[in-house]
Amino acid sequence: MAEQEQGFVVRDRRASGGADAAPTPAAPAQQSPSDAASPVEASHHEDHPLSVTFASFVISLGSSSLMLMGEQLDPRQAALPVNLPQAKEIIDLLSVLEEKTKGNLTAEEQTVLRDMLYALRMKYVVLASPK
Repeated sequence: MAEQEQGFVVRDRRASGGADAAPTPAAPAQQSPSDAASPVEASHHEDHPLSVTFASFVISLGSSSLMLMGEQLDPRQAALPVNLPQAKEIIDLLSVLEEKTKGNLTAEEQTVLRDMLYALRMKYVVLASPK
């Protein structure tokens, strides 16, 4: 006997009160394989505010590296301890990404990556140099 694949439903309650909203059980979605959107189609929803772009990915990695270098991105949060080796690892990762994507980025993506790498490298040099 063939097993039927069960789906799931994700409900975003942020706009409707979030924590105050009572959880509702997710009913299994019944879809045939031909009705389901392919992962490629699902990832191209331009109107989704949280979609991951190359620029947002670079900014996310850069922010992580800045935090590891002691930068406090949110003044309400406590500063993390400085971890230069881990910050350098992220900078090196972005450098590899720059090299491997050369010629394949839009002007905006290239600018974001170049500017982020410059800022991270300068901050790292200042922190890593003997005082």
